[in-house]
Amino acid sequence: MELFYADLSPYARKVRVVAHEKGLADKVIMTSVDPYGIPERLSAANPLCKVPTLVMDNGDALFDSPVICEYLDAMGDGARLLPAQGARRWEVLRRHALANGIIDAAFNVACEVNRREAGERSPKWIEHWLAAMRRSVAALEAEIDEWPDEPDMATIAGGCALAYLDIRLKDLLDWREGHPEVAAWYEVVSQRTSMQATAPRM
Repeated sequence: MELFYADLSPYARKVRVVAHEKGLADKVIMTSVDPYGIPERLSAANPLCKVPTLVMDNGDALFDSPVICEYLDAMGDGARLLPAQGARRWEVLRRHALANGIIDAAFNVACEVNRREAGERSPKWIEHWLAAMRRSVAALEAEIDEWPDEPDMATIAGGCALAYLDIRLKDLLDWREGHPEVAAWYEVVSQRTSMQATAPRM
């Protein structure tokens, strides 16, 4: 298998963390690309030319991080990161959606701030996305003590989301302020081998 990823992409990092947690990291060729450069091999595998994209052993491609994460979860070792059925499955999916929403909002702000000229930026939309992130981190604070100690698909997404806020929005959003439980949780999660192995090279 070959995974196309970008080093700073939180979506791709989720996939890479799952690969490590499921004992598949040495079975996946990790290929770093710049999707904005429209690399030929990436666009051939994924017409959206987005990361992450996983080319499977049969040559078919999977894309969108939740799809790839579930694929690796099903084929890897150990307990499922996303339960196959029951109430626990829906709880993990809900929490994953919350974490993914933080990533989406953070990515939008990062694109607005880093890829558009100052006069082209929309302060209204930037504040809209920042407000969404503030509400979401507050929601995490209210329930983080119920999150499991062992990793699942939601905790992986949550750890990658908070790390991305530190990387891209440190000057715009101090998510630790007023959220001591989330901050303490993240300090533990960020030390996992899978998170350390996939930390962006700054």
